Amino acid sequence: MASLPCKLVGQIAFKAGGDIFHSLLTSNPGHFTKAAPSKIQSCTLLNGTYATEGSIIEWNYTHEGKTETAKQVITNLDEEKKQVSYKFIEGDLVQLYKNLIVTFHVETSGGVDFITWTIDYELVNADVPHPITLLKLAIELTVDIETHIFG
Repeated sequence: MASLPCKLVGQIAFKAGGDIFHSLLTSNPGHFTKAAPSKIQSCTLLNGTYATEGSIIEWNYTHEGKTETAKQVITNLDEEKKQVSYKFIEGDLVQLYKNLIVTFHVETSGGVDFITWTIDYELVNADVPHPITLLKLAIELTVDIETHIFG
């Protein structure tokens, strides 16, 4: 039986400015190791350059109390929309989810910048939980970055 595509979406206001968040995640994601060292242990560019489609980035991070790894390729980068998509190609989460893509984009509404995280995926089987904890990690990371910026 074929699995159905699934989607989780979370959004949070970002007082430090969406441009700053977009710039950090696209051009300097290694800074996340300084802003949230309990969550992100390393970020290594393996191929290409940051902020370029097709580039491959490897992350070591803590998820649900365990150290995990992820290799991602940048599949969509839209500077005008301040949107970036990362497809997981290796790592712990690809054992649980097929076609796992995490996208973030910045929206401005009423003068407030919002960071929206979208996780598109398919479960490898019916026993696998939906990646709600991954969405929670993305939201917590966003808060940690804002706290780091404001000191």
